[in-house]
Amino acid sequence: MSCLENSILERGIAYKNEGQYDEAVAAFKEVLEKDPNSCDAHHQLGLVYGFTGLFDESLEELQKAVQLAAERVDIRLDLALTYSMLGMYDEATAEFQEVLRLDPNNKRATDSLKFIKEMLG
Repeated sequence: MSCLENSILERGIAYKNEGQYDEAVAAFKEVLEKDPNSCDAHHQLGLVYGFTGLFDESLEELQKAVQLAAERVDIRLDLALTYSMLGMYDEATAEFQEVLRLDPNNKRATDSLKFIKEMLG
């Protein structure tokens, strides 16, 4: 990623953190125009879509980010949490298990799996 793309990504993250979602989406899409394989831009765009209720788009972007960076625990965890939030427990379980394969001591994944098990009985 070039310095320009990195600064645009950072600006998008700042917009996201400030709740300026339209501006964040525009920044992340600008990065993706220059680098369609930016896992960070797909990841962040997926989070913003989730925050704004565009869940199909959110899952699509988060899944793309995981495809591009399968070893990134943070991205997999966000995908798993999104699946869980949407009641897609089989998919969430699979992603949480993959997080634990990559990071066996990941407390958030462990706690989330326990929660899903208890919920489903």
